Amino acid sequence: MTKAHFLISAPSSNSGKTTLTLGILRALRLKGLAVQPFKCGPDYIDPLHHEAACGRQSVNLDTFMASQDHVQQVYQRLAKSAAVSVTEGVMGLFDGAVKMEGSSASIAELLGLPVILVVDARSMAYSAAPLLYGYNNFYKGIKVAGVIFNFVNTPSHYSFLEDACKDVGVEALGYLPKTPAFAIPSRHLGLQLPEERDFDKGLDLLAEQICQTIDLDRLLEITSLKLSDESDALDATCIHTTKDADLNSPVNLRIAVARDAAFSFTYQQNIEALSRLGTIYWFSPLTDDRLPEVDFLYLPGGYPELYAKELSENRSMTQSVFDYCDGGGVVWAECGGMMYLGQSLVDQGGGLFPMSRVFNFSTSMERAKLSLGYRKLVMEDMQIRGHEFHYSNLIEDMEEASNAMLDLQVFTARDREVSTSLYQHKNTYASYLHLYWGENDDFLKYLISRSSSTQVARNSKTITTG
Repeated sequence: MTKAHFLISAPSSNSGKTTLTLGILRALRLKGLAVQPFKCGPDYIDPLHHEAACGRQSVNLDTFMASQDHVQQVYQRLAKSAAVSVTEGVMGLFDGAVKMEGSSASIAELLGLPVILVVDARSMAYSAAPLLYGYNNFYKGIKVAGVIFNFVNTPSHYSFLEDACKDVGVEALGYLPKTPAFAIPSRHLGLQLPEERDFDKGLDLLAEQICQTIDLDRLLEITSLKLSDESDALDATCIHTTKDADLNSPVNLRIAVARDAAFSFTYQQNIEALSRLGTIYWFSPLTDDRLPEVDFLYLPGGYPELYAKELSENRSMTQSVFDYCDGGGVVWAECGGMMYLGQSLVDQGGGLFPMSRVFNFSTSMERAKLSLGYRKLVMEDMQIRGHEFHYSNLIEDMEEASNAMLDLQVFTARDREVSTSLYQHKNTYASYLHLYWGENDDFLKYLISRSSSTQVARNSKTITTG
């Protein structure tokens, strides 16, 4: 079946590719087309906007955290059910973990996706020609199918840009003017979340503008591809690369996952891996009174610092979480989830808010400093990949904190060792690391197998570390 598939990228960050992606997703949805969004790299926030724009769960494609086979399988499975698949790139087109490894260009090459380049033209006219020539000819493994210009002042300005495209053989598909109504405010970890503003109204205005100045029909025409024959054989289980036998299936654990405005940074493939271990119970640390009765608790990252007062004032929930952790319940908490398990959280204004008191450290947003990058966690003969992205820092009693640290090593993508730690209190594990277990769930099995509480699973099955 022939369908449209393309990847939207740019020469650099802040060129407007997210805004353009969201507008195209909404415009195609308003045309009545089923649109499947994807996001290159480890970003959590852009996929939330994608889903709000087109009504479909967006999925990350990342060849540092997962194998190429896994990424291909995830893409092919989800693209099958859509008329158009739109992938948003990360950073500049060729920016990867090491040179172009894991870059948007590498994803485009792996999946055979035509690239639509977004160029910031606010201070540019015919000088776009050598820029486009370079991107079109630098690497023969990808195809730049077309270009859309952003921040274009007038139709006459666009005519100079069209001339540049004609002279280098890259098709001009249109432009967006600079319009404040299209802008999405950002903060320290990225864009504001969709529920924080009148997102739908802005997207509808953006989609209307796109239909006026960008040739969507031509975009779909030049990016129409035939899915590989192999994809026709894929079914809903194709992304589950771990053999059922390794899980002693069926396991049937009760799994609590935090999900609200404070905790929303999850990968869809991680959630699917959890769902294969049992039943997921969503809960809100902000508004619920207590934890559901479960065998495993997952506290993902998010923005607890923005809701520190509300989280702190929900004393029944922080006590319930403390009781579960102190009673030996199995927990994985990452970044924002780890902050929630500390003694307190200090916001940017210096306000101190008591948290769940599971660990002896506290976290602070004062003197914020960015920690960012891919990470490789090596422990217990396992290597687990993920990334680190936070501005907060730990306030800790070094002697007490060191007693809670596990013996492990953490490396960057370039194999430089970093000091990021993983903390343990009984069967509660926490770290600033965001880990990806959507392809290989050995880490999940490691966590759950540490606790005898696994024996309470209703079918009395046990989980081995393989």
